[in-house]
Parts: sequence; C-alpha cells; structure tokens
Amino acid sequence: MRICVFLSAADLDGRYTRPARDFAKLLGKGGHTLVWGGSDVGLMKVVADGVQEAGGRLCGVSVDFLAAKARPGADEMVIARDLAERKRLLLEKSDAVVIMVGGTGTLDEATEILELKKHGHTDKPVVLLNTAGFYDGLKEQFRRMEDEGFLPRPLTDLVFFAEEPVGALAYLEESRGIE
Repeated sequence: MRICVFLSAADLDGRYTRPARDFAKLLGKGGHTLVWGGSDVGLMKVVADGVQEAGGRLCGVSVDFLAAKARPGADEMVIARDLAERKRLLLEKSDAVVIMVGGTGTLDEATEILELKKHGHTDKPVVLLNTAGFYDGLKEQFRRMEDEGFLPRPLTDLVFFAEEPVGALAYLEESRGIE
C-alpha cells in the first residue's frame, strides 16, 4: 500500500518522534511505501529514516520553495510548483492517508482530504494519529460539527482516530483487505 503521511517538518521532542518512528518501522516492515512531503528535516526525516531502515520505499512530493530540503536517495521525488499541486500529487500517489502531528500545513492537508471524503470525491481511508493527545481538541471540534449537523456524513465515515501507531496501520490494512 502507498500511505500518504501528513506531518510536521519541525524538530520535535521524543513524545512525538518515538511514536512516529514506531509507525514508520511498521510501515516499512509491512512492505508499504511512504508518500510524504519529501523533506529531509524534522519529523519528516524521522519517518522517512524509519521506513527506509525497515525496508519500505519512499515517494516524496516536495514543493519549489522547499526543494533544497528534499531528501536525497528517495525512491521517487517530485517537485511541485506550489502547495496546491503538492497536495493533489500526494493524494494521487497514495492509497490511504495518515495525519500525524503538525502545524498549519498539516491541518490544511487534513481538512482538504476530509472535505474530499465528505463530498464523495475519494474513498481513501484516513487515520488521524492522535499522538500524546495532540489532536484531542480537534477531535472534540469534529464531534461538535457532527452533533450540530455540520457534517452530512457520520464522522466515522470520514476519519478513524488512532491513539497508537499499531492501531493506525491495522485500520489501514484492514480497510484495504491486507492481512
């Protein structure tokens, strides 16, 4: 499976890097391909390193203004013109999506895939990996949106909330019929 991971390129502490590394190792050992923002810095580097070390493949989609930070030695690297093209390519090249900890860019990517799912423009499974409770507030907001009628589909149709890396990958593999 080609798994797109939306995540931060910031240097973060162990409460975020350890679970990210664990997920990356699971992804690589499972023979999957990481589709990610292509950066060789911060949490993006941690995940790419883990996938590669565990035998997985890397498909990066960087963007013009970040091309200097693109990871050398990826199995595939595409440089998009702008962020909109980058998001489109990340989704085109993947079978499933995992949202890890991140900032405004990650949130932008996350809401776009959920909006596409809400309107039936994709059926890719989406997992929000809630490492160290990072997305507790967002999870609460999504539930409020559902409870108050802002979502035309059940929240469970749009996103699966996982607290641990093993649960995130298990959900994706099960949703794609991989045992």
